[in-house]
Amino acid sequence: MASEEASLRALESLMTEFFHSCTSNDRKREIEELLNSFAGQPGSWRHCLYFLSNSRNEYVMMYSLTVFENLVNKMWVGVASEDKAELRSCLPKLLLSQHALLPFFIRNKLCKVILVQSPSLAPLGLVLLKMTSEELVCPREDLSVARKEELKKLLLDQIPTVLNLLTGILETVWNKNSVTVTTPPPSPTSRESGVVVGDSTPMILDAESGALCLLALECLAHLFSWIPLSSSITPSLLASIFHFARFGCQQPIKTKPLPTHNGDSAPGSLRANGGGGHARTGHMVGPAERARLGVMAMNCINELMCKNCVPVDFEEFLLRMFQQTFYLLQRLTHTHSHTNTHAIKSRLQDLDESYVEKFTDFLRLFVSVHLRRIESNAQFPLPSHEGYLACLDIWSIFLDYLTTKIRSRLADRDSVINRYKDALVLLLREVLNRIQFRLNQSQLEELDDETLDDDQQTEWQRYLRQSLEVVARVMELLPSQTFSVLIETSDLPGSPGGSGGLSGSAAVYRQIRNKLNITAEADCRRLHCALRDLSSLLQAVGRLAEFFTGDVFTARFNDALAIVQRLVEVSCYGSQISLYDVEMAVPSVLKPDLIDVHAQSLAALQAYSHWLAQFCGEVQRQQDQTQFMDLITSSMAATTPLINAKVPEKLLLSACHLLVSMATTVRPVFLVSLPAVQNIFNLITENHNHRLPQEALVLVCRALSNMLLLPWPSLPEAEQQWSSRSANHARLISSLTQQYRLLPRPPAQQHTSKAVIQQTLCVLRDLVNSISGETTKSRQICYHSLQESVQVTLALFPLFIQQPDVTDEMLSFFLTLFQALRVQMGVAFTEQIIQTFLSMFTREQLAVSILQEGSSGSKVVQKFLKILQVVAQEPGQTFKPLLPSILSLCLDQLYPIVAERSCPDVKGELFELLFQILHQNWRYFFKSSVLSSVQRAGGEEPMENQGQFTAAMQAFGQSFLQPDIHIFKQNLSYLELLNTKHKLYHRKLFRNAMLFHFLNVLLQVLLHKSHDLLQDDITLALYNMAAVDFSAFYSSFLPEFLNGCQGLDPHQRTTLARNFTPERDLPSFSQGVYRIVNDLRFYRLCNGSLPPGTLKL
Repeated sequence: MASEEASLRALESLMTEFFHSCTSNDRKREIEELLNSFAGQPGSWRHCLYFLSNSRNEYVMMYSLTVFENLVNKMWVGVASEDKAELRSCLPKLLLSQHALLPFFIRNKLCKVILVQSPSLAPLGLVLLKMTSEELVCPREDLSVARKEELKKLLLDQIPTVLNLLTGILETVWNKNSVTVTTPPPSPTSRESGVVVGDSTPMILDAESGALCLLALECLAHLFSWIPLSSSITPSLLASIFHFARFGCQQPIKTKPLPTHNGDSAPGSLRANGGGGHARTGHMVGPAERARLGVMAMNCINELMCKNCVPVDFEEFLLRMFQQTFYLLQRLTHTHSHTNTHAIKSRLQDLDESYVEKFTDFLRLFVSVHLRRIESNAQFPLPSHEGYLACLDIWSIFLDYLTTKIRSRLADRDSVINRYKDALVLLLREVLNRIQFRLNQSQLEELDDETLDDDQQTEWQRYLRQSLEVVARVMELLPSQTFSVLIETSDLPGSPGGSGGLSGSAAVYRQIRNKLNITAEADCRRLHCALRDLSSLLQAVGRLAEFFTGDVFTARFNDALAIVQRLVEVSCYGSQISLYDVEMAVPSVLKPDLIDVHAQSLAALQAYSHWLAQFCGEVQRQQDQTQFMDLITSSMAATTPLINAKVPEKLLLSACHLLVSMATTVRPVFLVSLPAVQNIFNLITENHNHRLPQEALVLVCRALSNMLLLPWPSLPEAEQQWSSRSANHARLISSLTQQYRLLPRPPAQQHTSKAVIQQTLCVLRDLVNSISGETTKSRQICYHSLQESVQVTLALFPLFIQQPDVTDEMLSFFLTLFQALRVQMGVAFTEQIIQTFLSMFTREQLAVSILQEGSSGSKVVQKFLKILQVVAQEPGQTFKPLLPSILSLCLDQLYPIVAERSCPDVKGELFELLFQILHQNWRYFFKSSVLSSVQRAGGEEPMENQGQFTAAMQAFGQSFLQPDIHIFKQNLSYLELLNTKHKLYHRKLFRNAMLFHFLNVLLQVLLHKSHDLLQDDITLALYNMAAVDFSAFYSSFLPEFLNGCQGLDPHQRTTLARNFTPERDLPSFSQGVYRIVNDLRFYRLCNGSLPPGTLKL
């Protein structure tokens, strides 16, 4: 011991002398040789272990660690196995016993030495670090709020050290395993030829090092999810993360064993056990593990990117991250042929799908959250061709941002657009290429075009729609360039006739005639691709229709006119030769294509209905309608022959929708007198065996009705010809409802009667709905025509009350009538209808209907409640006499049935009705105004119908005790609205008899965590209720609430009440609610875990 103490003093003296400013260089060389000689002696590490444990001289400690580092990195192969075991035991013990006393740079170096000589400890430490982050930051019930805040603060204090250690681990592994030295990532503006700047041979990594880095990145990802952005996130840490993000960009490689020496692994490689024996050189990181490293590194980057609150001094880091990511983007898209788009696609397909998703997430976050922050930075580059990946949703976000920016900076609009012009044109061309079968047939054919998703779209339709949305957004920014590119793209080589697009489509059809003589497989394939692309092009042309209307109508008139004329020509030719019925050798492939092109030509023409409407207004002022009349006449000639039961449904519906748009949007005066349109009138009114599908019949009837009901634009009232149009409309409705009005009562043949009722009411309901927002005259004529049918429906209703499918159709019709024609129906008839319904819906009938939950019976009750909602919302005193009956139905008959059952749909409508009654008819309960109630300041408050009001409030309160989160959210918002509009919480009855119960229920809900998704909504409601009288809340309610809570002792109740500070602002109150709920749960958990009879201090 004395010898080691003397050696330590001698070493301290030498180190002090070495670093003294007066020591000569010759003396320093002598000391250095002496120290190196000592370090090279066998067993010198034992002395260094003593020096490190007993000295506080920083020079001595650093020298001792250098000896250990040299031993592990250069002499480890020759160290005896028992000495290795001793080192692995002693150094960690030293770190654990003295880590708090060691300077941070000594501690970090000691950690590195331990990890290199015993890497098996590193994963354990990282696992503990990750668990620490997960357990101490995430909400826990077994910790009080004070303890949570204390732990988080302690953890935040250690974050710089933790990040420094993790940086060291990543840097150590990267530096020791890199095969080549790479240059820093380039500026995104650099355009080097040949290989990508900074590219390097993929790093070879052993399995242990890979696992270690994966754990380190997982720790970083979790830490980044909650720590604030600060200077602790250093450039070296970001660089290390991006180093590992490169793994995701690499193609699968064949790994080779690391070079070995004397049976051990190469110096610097991380080993699982760090000991002698054979290193596991065969266990290298494979492609899947490399991809995981890349994915986790991108996950770390995205955790940083998703933070919207960014300190100003961190914006430079954002730019650095963008530059690093741009380098990765270059690697992702780099091929030996820069112009080979298919090579880039193939390369991306070979990469790990999760990595591509993470990279896409990064781009989305960068564009949507941070672009506005760094775009003004002088170093931020202009968008370059290889800088934008064809990712449509990201482009949509960027284009929305650009559009918003231009609208707010109209003065320098051109300079902003010119900055991105080249990139946008390139994007436009690429998107248009991506939707063309002639360029991507194999990929596009894989898209499902049959199965509908939740949005009623096929996979192909969604793909095409998203692509065309990007085209439309570019059109908004660059209209002339977009139109030029679209026309250029419309040239479809290989299609019959040598041309394609709008100009070539007629040529395609004219070669088809009534028979298509194509049998060769190659010709069929070319025509198939040409037709599919023509269909997509037609949709693109239709999508751009909005950019030819409004203020730019005159400037772009000639372009739009040329488009519409060509669309009319295409549609007419298709109808003339009955394209859907053309004979061909391979109908299974080409017939659907021909039908689709014909349908899309009609749909594209329909898209220009608003342009036609504006054209109609212009020509009426100019008194020259020849050109406009020709377009409309030809359009109808193309449309009406297709309204036939023999036409394929897709084409039939396109024709019907075009007819509706002409009647509803364009509204030309002469439309109804056209022979083609008169043929449709005759088809519907005279030929009752037309057998049109229901959807088509509804559309055609809507079009015919609107031609007669809707006012003609730009014409005075005296020229609207209402008298003749009213008579014609009455004849139309009479013809449509003839079978319905003549139904026997009671019906003889149930099946036939039901079919007539459902078909007729479906048509009538649509007619009424289509004019609900129109002029009073239109609605008067409509109701006059429907009056007899409405009386018939009311008479039939009791006869079909036991058949919910028919009753549902009838109530849907009446609901539409109430919403659109309530005034025209008159008060007396409306009351008659409601009284009929109220008498039919007895408690027994309601129970029968509701118990068939999910069936037509339940829907019938919902429709009935919707009708009552319309009545309840009617202003004035018109329907006030019905309120007692409606409230009785809700509270005495319906609510007892649904109270303890699920019935979410019926309950939702019931509470909506109760809310509307309370909101729209507040004075039915409270005669005085809000102002007089406030002025009364707690005095007597006149009230009527108190029993019904109390029952309604009890129903709302009861809903908060049930698990349905949607009803809970709906009803909580209703109470808040009633408080906002009518000061519900301040009303004397509510304050004295209900407030405590609502506060108690809402706090109990928070305690039981049954509706955690609504925490913020519940807390806001608690605040508004407490705000009625904060003093009473803190002094009366809170102690009473705590006294009623089971599982607490008196001291805990006192502590909880004391910690809920009596603040009156919302943030402080919310924090108090969070604290009391959390700590109450914590106390209950602790108390419940104690053995019986335990003495609590």
